Amino acid sequence: MRNGTSLLARCNRKHWVWPAMFSVVAFAANSIFCRLALMNGDVDPGTFTTIRLVSGGLFLLLLIKLRRPARPLGGSWKGGISLFVYAYLFSIAYIQLGAGVGALILFGSVQIAMFAFAWVQGERFQAQVLLGMLMAFAGLVALLLPGAQAPPLVSALVMIVSGVAWGAYSLIGRGSVNPLADTAGNFIRSWPLVLFMGLILSVVGQLYTSLEGSLYALGSGVLASGAGYAVWYGVVKQISAQQAATLQLSVPILAALGGVLLLSEPMSMRLIITSGVVLSGVAIALMAPRLRPDRAR
Repeated sequence: MRNGTSLLARCNRKHWVWPAMFSVVAFAANSIFCRLALMNGDVDPGTFTTIRLVSGGLFLLLLIKLRRPARPLGGSWKGGISLFVYAYLFSIAYIQLGAGVGALILFGSVQIAMFAFAWVQGERFQAQVLLGMLMAFAGLVALLLPGAQAPPLVSALVMIVSGVAWGAYSLIGRGSVNPLADTAGNFIRSWPLVLFMGLILSVVGQLYTSLEGSLYALGSGVLASGAGYAVWYGVVKQISAQQAATLQLSVPILAALGGVLLLSEPMSMRLIITSGVVLSGVAIALMAPRLRPDRAR
């Protein structure tokens, strides 16, 4: 019986591993786009968020109309609000935070939020998942913390809230029946908040952009957000909250490697070693079979 269960788990895993890899690469791409645009001053956070969420929503709408024109939109206001809060605060925090420290704060808070929810819902903390999570987080800390200056307190708090909002958005997606329609609906429900934010920022004169900044925001919206989040909603309903939280710990590593390849940032032996530690920890956690809450009692 145990062999049959193990075989079934391996078969089920094949259906979400590649989509999961695509999703975390898309998340890392968001960090790269944000570095290129916001940290170089090519666009303000409000405009970046507006282009990102509007273009992502339009891309998903077009995709739905091409595939199934009659399909209604899904999603929820909770999903739309969580998406907006995450995206806007993410952009604000990255103005002052270093990329590495910001990624650690973001995905550390995501992990805490998702593990806390899993515990409240009765999801047992499997030893294998816990070991993988601790291993991945230890590698992440080893890469990002030693020698780094203390981050600005306000920006760090903003990134923590952004991470909690993304954790909430991921958990809402666990009940998704149609990931594409639900993601499109969430993006569209974020638009009233985007409009309200834009009106306020236009009054105080804080909106500006350049061609490069707009292109980075479009890439973030269409590729890294629209496509990436739709695929992620299909992944999170197939894995446990513990596994989803741990999987996202690989994103800062991928973002750092992307910085080396795309931004000519220096490669170090510490980056190579800690990348192996983090990704190995993620793999250990993901190999654990999923337990349902009623089995954990």
